[in-house]
Amino acid sequence: MPTDVLIIKGSPRKGGNSDLLADAFAGGVIDAGWDVVIRRAADMKISGCLGCGHCFREKGVCVQKDDMTDFLEEYKSAKALAFASPIYYWGITAQLKALIDRTYALLPFGKTGKDVVLLFTCGDNTTETSRPAISMFHQIISYSGWTEKGTITAPGLHKPGEIKGKPVLERARELGKSFLQY
Repeated sequence: MPTDVLIIKGSPRKGGNSDLLADAFAGGVIDAGWDVVIRRAADMKISGCLGCGHCFREKGVCVQKDDMTDFLEEYKSAKALAFASPIYYWGITAQLKALIDRTYALLPFGKTGKDVVLLFTCGDNTTETSRPAISMFHQIISYSGWTEKGTITAPGLHKPGEIKGKPVLERARELGKSFLQY
């Protein structure tokens, strides 16, 4: 069943700051009347891409039999995507990166034209730490034929839940309310 927005949480920590940021965004999407599906990369068994090319020869079917098979169907049917991740060593989490790498299987189907939102948290006190991750996503967005509809980085967060009560949560909610315009 198609969904309006698929939110992919990349944090291995349930209920952490990036999860709360994604939840605020989801609340805005729901307030605007759109439906949302949230998936946690860390809850799925997803191995890294093998680069074997099987998916190209077999119309998107990966040789690996893991949770990515079902996830790819949700991913394909979503109208829009949101990726949420804490920044670890200037990049996204390994769990989210493996999931993104495995969407390689969809390349034979062409560009998807999805709207995309990026939601990041980081411990540093500036947003500069998220620049490499944002740059990577800009390349993916361009290559995939997507349209970026917003990026939020919440810096200076070290402890789980530290984002609670911060204005960035309202910014995420407002972005969720406004980013879909079908």
